[in-house]
Amino acid sequence: MSNFILDRGDEAFTTAICSSLKKRGVDWADLSDVTVLQASNKERCLVLSSSTNSCDVNSKTFETFLRDQKISKAFILVSGAPKFEIFEKCNGAIKFVSVPTLILDNSHLSDFYINLFLEQFLGKHVNLPCGDQETSGLVDLLCRVAGSNASVLINGPTGTGKEVVARLLHAKSYRSQEPFIAVNCAAIPENMLESMLFGHEKGAFTGAMQANSGLFRAAHSGTILLDEISEMPMALQSKLLRVLQEKTVTPVGSSKEIPIDVRVLATTNRDMVEEINKTKFREDLFYRLNVFPISTSPLKSRPLDIPAIGAHLLTRNCSKPGIPKVLTAKALDRLMQHDWPGNVRELDNVIQRSEILSYSDAIDQTDIVFDNELVLSSRNTMDALNTKLHAQVG
Repeated sequence: MSNFILDRGDEAFTTAICSSLKKRGVDWADLSDVTVLQASNKERCLVLSSSTNSCDVNSKTFETFLRDQKISKAFILVSGAPKFEIFEKCNGAIKFVSVPTLILDNSHLSDFYINLFLEQFLGKHVNLPCGDQETSGLVDLLCRVAGSNASVLINGPTGTGKEVVARLLHAKSYRSQEPFIAVNCAAIPENMLESMLFGHEKGAFTGAMQANSGLFRAAHSGTILLDEISEMPMALQSKLLRVLQEKTVTPVGSSKEIPIDVRVLATTNRDMVEEINKTKFREDLFYRLNVFPISTSPLKSRPLDIPAIGAHLLTRNCSKPGIPKVLTAKALDRLMQHDWPGNVRELDNVIQRSEILSYSDAIDQTDIVFDNELVLSSRNTMDALNTKLHAQVG
């Protein structure tokens, strides 16, 4: 049973919220379904609009209803307000989120505020913020692939959210309550990677003062993500191939094979066929990992994702708890027109920079400074930012 219960009393609200939740890969239940209220999930949240016909959200009756139905929190959208605000009642059990747009206007700014509202109740719930049809199609595909045990190779440019995709695959799988362990194959020294992955016995090598079970065994019953798999040394690739084939690991310094039950996901930003042709990656290992290939796209090819990703980043980064800064329509347009050579990672930089440069609760187009507008010299970069700050003061 889903943690999120939706009151469909307001048709416009229902259309907008259901569409956004579906794009993100988030399941919800309908308040009108009697089985929903009979469920015993202690973390259930009710999501509704202030203009719903179902109940008076400001009444004592509504508070009683929440207690009786064991609904821990209610998140209420108030659209068309003077500005973005958040008000709480009943020690935070009821949260009103006011947004200054109408949810029916179908603008990019409306998408931004709808997603800002979603961020208030999704919290740490694993999802993929998006608004583009291509990304929504990817989320739908991920939800189907998640139900299998097949190995998945996720390929895409740096900064396009490959690890987020991997986490969503795990969260949507039957292994979701088990460990998810990510290991960066490019960040660990070659002489340490084997023992970190497969474990080692005490005394197996200098400095091995005690035995270590390794990351594959730590991920038992769950999922392991091999990030930047193309950087794995060739000598270790053959050992990984055997692990995938036999579903066992042999710790360094031991001859004993230990059974494991782990789903393997891997990511790369390289052309793997080219890596194989250059004899930098084993072809047989590639086919073991590439049972189901997934590709992530550059951000410039999916600008409609920016309102949702921007809302997510602002909520995550906000210095004042619970009250993120917002984007103006002109700021959002400026972000959506940029090429984003650094993809989502660059967008994160720009959002954080604009939060610092903005003197108000709203980030305007003049607060946005792109990475390519800053020169490489740290001295000149500081001058550029100081000029920006002085211009604001003036």
